[in-house]
Amino acid sequence: MTSRAQEYGADELFSMARNAAFEEDDYPKAIKLAKQALDQSPDYTGIRIFLGRVYTWSKKTDSARVEFEKVLKDNPGHEDGSFAYGSLEYWNDNSKKALDIVNSGLEVHPDAENLLLLKAKVLRDLKEYKLAQEANSRLLKINPKNTEARSLSQRLTILSAKNQIGATYDFVYFDKQFDDPWHLASIDYSRQTKIGSIVARVNYANRFNNNALQFEVDAYPSISETFYAYVNAGFSDDAGIFPEYRAGFSLYANLPWALEAEAGFRLLGFDDQTWIYTASIGKYYKSFWFNFRTFLTPSNSSVSQSYSFMTRYYLGGADDFLSLRVGTGLSPDNQTNNILYNNGNQYRLKSDNIAIGYRKTLWSTNVLFIETGIQNQEYRQGEKGNQFTIGVGYLKRF
Repeated sequence: MTSRAQEYGADELFSMARNAAFEEDDYPKAIKLAKQALDQSPDYTGIRIFLGRVYTWSKKTDSARVEFEKVLKDNPGHEDGSFAYGSLEYWNDNSKKALDIVNSGLEVHPDAENLLLLKAKVLRDLKEYKLAQEANSRLLKINPKNTEARSLSQRLTILSAKNQIGATYDFVYFDKQFDDPWHLASIDYSRQTKIGSIVARVNYANRFNNNALQFEVDAYPSISETFYAYVNAGFSDDAGIFPEYRAGFSLYANLPWALEAEAGFRLLGFDDQTWIYTASIGKYYKSFWFNFRTFLTPSNSSVSQSYSFMTRYYLGGADDFLSLRVGTGLSPDNQTNNILYNNGNQYRLKSDNIAIGYRKTLWSTNVLFIETGIQNQEYRQGEKGNQFTIGVGYLKRF
């Protein structure tokens, strides 16, 4: 090989090395060819970075560090070299060193998307969530269509604020099903803890000219970089206005290609228990987020099915978007109509709905949102009516 390699130039050997690594999955061959290319052109930075990457993939981290350090010594702040070396340290749980390397690269290339995204990930690993969100938000300002940054932004928004208070109000009008409109309101407080976010909420409802309160607790424990969960429990002082009790659990998985999958259950307690099982798949694509969800409600003789599709178009950060939701059937997570599960046969009746919404961040820590929708609900066999809903809300993070 050595004698034949002398017949090729550095560029040809580099091409052969890439082919060995990417097409043949032969890392030892790729390393050998890359070193021969460097013997001919020791200052060929691209080859040296490639060699460091192949050493990284081969788990020869010390050898990779030697190559990357030489690149950055000769070319301080080199973008690809900083990214490759920073990634090596991040993957090997040396996030503090990775941050130093990435910051040095950003001093020379402040708008480098790959370095900003890596910085956000490193800071998240260091639990510096607010700084991670700042780096990720800067990236999204440079390129709002960066799918991976868009996916990361949603998690960081939850993690970056230690405290959050919120309030919502929904007005629900029926043209046939009920004579009086419904009024629903809630206030909540959330706190970021070592295990994840915990939310305490009080819900108020005026339905059928009666008032009631519901108390809920949500938790979003972080299990790993890939998995986190949703846990819910609640109870009410009036089972005719709210479920007497409720519970829920979902496991979320952050998957490659900016995908997120979920599977879980909801339990609503009225005179009888209603178990609802749910699954969803979400996908970030450029400035869009798409989500498809199903709820399955078993009964003695059948399984009731409901489906919803939601899309968001992001206008800026994680809390700046337009939304559209279309679906069939009821949702146990929707406070405006989950009381309809109280009728033992109600969830089998036909229902179609559509809603549009707008969410906007003001002065970085304030969020306003509004949503309006219409639902065509079969409330008795063969009889349908329309349900009109408009809701507004406010969040304050601090």
